[in-house]
Amino acid sequence: MRINDIFYSLQGEGHNVGRAASFVRFAGCNLRCPFCDTEFNDYREMTAADIIAALSAYPARFVVLTGGEPTLQADEVFVDQLHQAGFLVAMESNGTRPAPKNLDWLTVSPKQLPYEMPAADGSAGKVPDEIKLVFDEHTAPEQAVVQGQSAATPFFYLQPCDTGDATRNAAIQAACIGYIKDHPRWRLSLQVHKIAGFK
Repeated sequence: MRINDIFYSLQGEGHNVGRAASFVRFAGCNLRCPFCDTEFNDYREMTAADIIAALSAYPARFVVLTGGEPTLQADEVFVDQLHQAGFLVAMESNGTRPAPKNLDWLTVSPKQLPYEMPAADGSAGKVPDEIKLVFDEHTAPEQAVVQGQSAATPFFYLQPCDTGDATRNAAIQAACIGYIKDHPRWRLSLQVHKIAGFK
C-alpha cells in the first residue's frame, strides 16, 4: 500500500473530535479539490504488517484511515487485519467509491454533489455514520446530500471551508452557523486541530 504518513494525534473534525487516534494517510486520490490540505505525491510502500507495527507504537487503539482517498487501497481484508490486531477502524472518504462494510465508523465528506447515500442493505458499501460537508458561500446542503433509500440516519455536519483568507473565513463561518440554526438536522464541525495547533 502507498502510505503518505502515519502519525498519532487527536481527531480534529466531526463526531469523534478530540479523540486520541492514530492516522494512516494514504497517498493518491481520484479527485483534486482546490481546498485540500494533503500532499498526495510523496509515499512509501508498506505492507499491512508494516502499518500495524507502526500503529502499535501508539497507546490508542482507534485508527483513522484517511488520505487522499483510502478506498482506492484499503479493503475489507486490511480492515479485518486491523481488527485482529485490536484496533477500532474509522475511515474518512470522499464518497465516490464503496467503503469496506466491516468498518467501525465511516465519515463521508462528499465533494461530488449531489451525494446520494448508499442503500442500507450494504450493496454499495457501508452506509456512512456521519456526513461532513464542506460549507462555503455556494453550498446548498439540503440539495447536496440525498438520503435516498438508507434506513440509517447518520450525523450531519457542516464544516466551514478554510479559504486561507481570514475575512472570507469569518463570513463563511457566520453563514454556516446561520444555516444550521435554520436547518437543525445539521451540526457545526470546526477544524479543531487548526484552532488548537496540533497535526
